Amino acid sequence: MAALQELGIPGSDHLREALTNCTDPLKFIEDFQVENGILLPSLRPALPFLDLHSMRRLEFHESVMEELRERLLQRVGELAASDLKDKNKRLKEILDKSFPAIRVKPLRPIVMCLLKHLPKIDQKYLTILIDDHELYQEADTEVKRQIWEDNQSLFGDEVSPVLTDYIKNKEAALFSTDAEASSVGNGFFGPTPKMRRQDAVIQKLAHMIGKNVKLYDMVLQFLRTLFLRTRNVHYCTLRAEILMVLHDLEV
Repeated sequence: MAALQELGIPGSDHLREALTNCTDPLKFIEDFQVENGILLPSLRPALPFLDLHSMRRLEFHESVMEELRERLLQRVGELAASDLKDKNKRLKEILDKSFPAIRVKPLRPIVMCLLKHLPKIDQKYLTILIDDHELYQEADTEVKRQIWEDNQSLFGDEVSPVLTDYIKNKEAALFSTDAEASSVGNGFFGPTPKMRRQDAVIQKLAHMIGKNVKLYDMVLQFLRTLFLRTRNVHYCTLRAEILMVLHDLEV
């Protein structure tokens, strides 16, 4: 993998080329395993026991990697939650060294976790996420907010389905019969204002905005445009509910 080679770790391309050009493939494979295996002297004598239990080395190394990944995710979370003055600097240094690993699926959660905890991500990393649909989809909302700030059309694509769901739910509640009211949140007039603000769609929209004033202004602009186009008063209601739910969250 090219991503591993960027980290200074021999990848599949290196291995393929070396096997093609070497004179003793079996010797090369043995040397490769020694050089790139877990550097723990006490472990090597124990590895043959895995063979006795019909456990492949791949399964063993994958289990070790999973355990180390969880430990590292925990440590990153602890660093991000600490009171250290230079925690953001440390997180950025780790990210700069490890970002190529975002192309390696088993290691991707670590890079995504680092991105999530950085209040300001370098544009070069955001650009890579924008250009790669898979990476963008897997990014946390905290990361996407930084992308959306300077990409109104992309933010609009994300927000539009949420606004549509809100309007559908409102109209379903407004025109529901008494028998149907229980299935749509006790009808249109039943829920209290606080109950309405707990609606999953409202909460999702508030989470997308977070504490970002620029995104909040974009949502208001979307609602204003949609109201002028459709004259649907539910957009006005949504504007007020967003303001109140953000107030409830002390944003």
